[in-house]
Amino acid sequence: MKNRRATSAAARAELAAAKEQGYYSIGNAAKLSGVTAKMIRHYESLGLIPRAARTAGDYRVYNAADIHTLRFIRRARGLGFSMSEIADLLGLWRDQRRASREVKRLATKHITELDARIEELQSMRNALADLAEHCAGNARPHCPILDDLGGIPAAPHDREGDK
Repeated sequence: MKNRRATSAAARAELAAAKEQGYYSIGNAAKLSGVTAKMIRHYESLGLIPRAARTAGDYRVYNAADIHTLRFIRRARGLGFSMSEIADLLGLWRDQRRASREVKRLATKHITELDARIEELQSMRNALADLAEHCAGNARPHCPILDDLGGIPAAPHDREGDK
């Protein structure tokens, strides 16, 4: 791999020329899209965005459509969609002849999965709240929270903690 720092002035000039042509460096694409440069490379490797155009110095550059796609991905990730689901959504987004029922099907399936996850998280929260309620939280070493985490079954009298 060549030493890019040695050619930083040339690289800056090359990237400035690319910007004049409507292209953005990966750093600028990251700022504009709200997605880190590392994730941009990851999304490219997964095929969620097209392979980036390259400058003569082999720097990645992105156009406005790429930035728009990155924003779409960021929003979909923010809603909790998986990479596979995002790939499906991107395919539908790009298909101007798509049927909205397919988009709705993906969304309602995801809502069902979110509901199940919320139920699971609520169950975990309730279990932990119960354990915390029975922990005296004093200077004594006994703690039903640690006993539970360690797999020690609580005796009926231990449920009250060392109050």
